Amino acid sequence: MQRRQARPRLLQAMFDAIRIPDLRRRFLFTIGMLAIFRFVAHVPMPGVNADAMRQLFERNALLGMLDLFSGGAMRYFSVVAMGVYPYITASIVMQLMVPIIPRLQALSQEGEAGTTKINQYTHWLTVPMAAVAAYGQIILLQREGVVTTTSGLPMAAMVLSIIAGTMFLVWLGELITEYGIGNGVSIIIFGGIVATLPTMIGQGFLAAGSRNYAGLAAYVAIAVVTIAVIVIFTEAHRRIPVQYARSVFRGGRMYRQAGSTHIPLRVNTAGMIPLIFAMSLVMFPGMIASYFAAPTGAEPNLANTIQNLFNPNSMFYWGLYFVLVVAFTFFYTTVIFQQQDLPGVLQRQGGFIPGIRPGKHTADYLNQVIRRITWGGALFLAVVAVVPFLAKHVIPNIQVIQLSSMGLLIMVGVILDTMKQVEAQLVMRRYEGFIK
Repeated sequence: MQRRQARPRLLQAMFDAIRIPDLRRRFLFTIGMLAIFRFVAHVPMPGVNADAMRQLFERNALLGMLDLFSGGAMRYFSVVAMGVYPYITASIVMQLMVPIIPRLQALSQEGEAGTTKINQYTHWLTVPMAAVAAYGQIILLQREGVVTTTSGLPMAAMVLSIIAGTMFLVWLGELITEYGIGNGVSIIIFGGIVATLPTMIGQGFLAAGSRNYAGLAAYVAIAVVTIAVIVIFTEAHRRIPVQYARSVFRGGRMYRQAGSTHIPLRVNTAGMIPLIFAMSLVMFPGMIASYFAAPTGAEPNLANTIQNLFNPNSMFYWGLYFVLVVAFTFFYTTVIFQQQDLPGVLQRQGGFIPGIRPGKHTADYLNQVIRRITWGGALFLAVVAVVPFLAKHVIPNIQVIQLSSMGLLIMVGVILDTMKQVEAQLVMRRYEGFIK
């Protein structure tokens, strides 16, 4: 017992899980699906100029950021170059449409059958979103001389291949969710980010033909501090005390029972969704402008001005990113909080907050609390979002290493969520003498 307590709780959960045959099979299945994902990520599309692609990534910081979240698939322009992000975008759109469209709101209240139907709509919406993203990316690469094929049939084949690649990754993610460990789509994103980190750090370490020890040390220090802050804010919550008073009819007499618990209101209720929203919006003008910008050496036009304004290296880009993250955090938290309908749930279950009258007063009180603590979550996400820009301009030699705080946030969030699921599985299987 003393040896077990000496180990960290998460490591002990991992050791216990590996010793259980069922959980060990789930771990191995997850690893196998990730291996398939990494294999497919290195299957390039035909007609791609590898040298032109490498030069494009060297001068375009935006593509480098997108490549990080595709697990290197964008750099090779493979069949899974878009990753699962069309599916993520479709899921976010559906989640925002549920409280707006009465039909979807009714489906969300039908239990598992309604959830299955909404998931089906999400899959259908993923296809056109993947098609639009694939077509736009191919057009951009054609302008840069990376894609040599411009005729209609090869273009259609490339778009269909990328759509199929995205849906294939979504299918792998659902298999991981059902037969593996953790949320499958999140695990796919996590695997892609982890796969690109060694290459990214190695390129920064050997930048300009010299070993950049200062940049590497600064990168490690900032990454450790960022991870610690992410863990603190991800787990931080405020407990709202709740008391229950129920009447139970037993043996011909009415008994009144009472109990107490709490509602954990998270500081960062929105998770990483505001970062994805804000990044998509702040990248969109520059991406569209790149399609109409004058070529290098020609007289710049309005599209060139917009492209420079929304360049990932500009102050305006990161300032707008900061503001949008704060705004989307409040917006998404409000949407999630209204969908939960905590005041109504408490009233239906006979619960109340001590000192607060049920009904409208409870709703006003919870809204006031969630607004206050969301300021902490919003500023936390906004600061995490602009850490790469701050690090590049504050610490010398760090600019040669691309630091993605959003990638760190995703990694930490997926690890924490997966470990919680492992611990839940252990609790379900643990009984006297099962784990020795």
